[in-house]
Amino acid sequence: MPVSVVRFNLVDPAGTPESLSARYKAAVEMAAYADDRGVDTVQTEEHHGVANNWLPSPFTFAGAVFGATRRIAVTVSAIIGPLHDPLRLAEDIAVLDLVSGGRLVTVAGIGYRPEEYAQFDVEWKRRGKLQDELLETLLTAWTGEEFTFRGRRVRVTPRPFTQPHPLLLVGGSSQAAARRAARLGLPFFPSAHLPELELYYKERLAEYGTEGWTMMPAESTPLLHLSEDPDRTWAEHGEHFLHEARTYASWQSQDIKSAVRSGATTVEELRAEGVYRILTPDECVAQGLDNYVLHPLSGGMPIDEGWRSLQLYCESVLPRLTA
Repeated sequence: MPVSVVRFNLVDPAGTPESLSARYKAAVEMAAYADDRGVDTVQTEEHHGVANNWLPSPFTFAGAVFGATRRIAVTVSAIIGPLHDPLRLAEDIAVLDLVSGGRLVTVAGIGYRPEEYAQFDVEWKRRGKLQDELLETLLTAWTGEEFTFRGRRVRVTPRPFTQPHPLLLVGGSSQAAARRAARLGLPFFPSAHLPELELYYKERLAEYGTEGWTMMPAESTPLLHLSEDPDRTWAEHGEHFLHEARTYASWQSQDIKSAVRSGATTVEELRAEGVYRILTPDECVAQGLDNYVLHPLSGGMPIDEGWRSLQLYCESVLPRLTA
């Protein structure tokens, strides 16, 4: 059965405190609506200091979603691991895991924007070592036992709900990331469809004598928006998709691999490219995807248009995917 995902990054290039408050509240309400109708997960992410108000605090948002829902998971994909204090992150994830009854999924990457490291006064060149420390600390902290952290004895409480620990994946598109995941016996989340990297990860699992699995994006992972009239929606709202696509592309060097990488510079190019797709319900069902990733508030999309898309998916697509 296909997996249904609703993605929120709360981008709004024209956002004001008032409009952003409305957008955040709408996203939580949309998550509750999606929860009631059988959507599997809300997906969110972390970026800092972005002029278009990209969400910087995914765990706070996840807590609001958990408070409004009963069964839907929240996948944070991904956090920028080295920017987090390991002990505080262990506490935050443990509390969210307890509040949600084990519905939090965390993907830890190292990011690709040096300016984010500069903002938090974290040394870019040390990101690999900091990521190792973070992951090792989380796994140790969640045992509830006392341990040594940076030369002092510490203990993190409370213990999480999920045992042996909350679901934690290592994200990335490099052999270093795959090797790190295998060494720690953690699942690996490649940032794109990279079968050769999955094979490398499996080889390292055998080398380290650990166990793990891969959650890899499909060869095609489009971001979806539902409309009864895609031509009209592209004409009226295509600029929002293009804004997000160009922002994201501007951050990525050639060696960064992403499942949603776009090279489009116009709405017409973006539509032809297929990374973002506006589909009728029938067209959506016909995609035959393993994962349906709906992005109702993409790039500052008006809230009412986002609701139309989500409702069309939940009422006219999802029942046919689960029949």
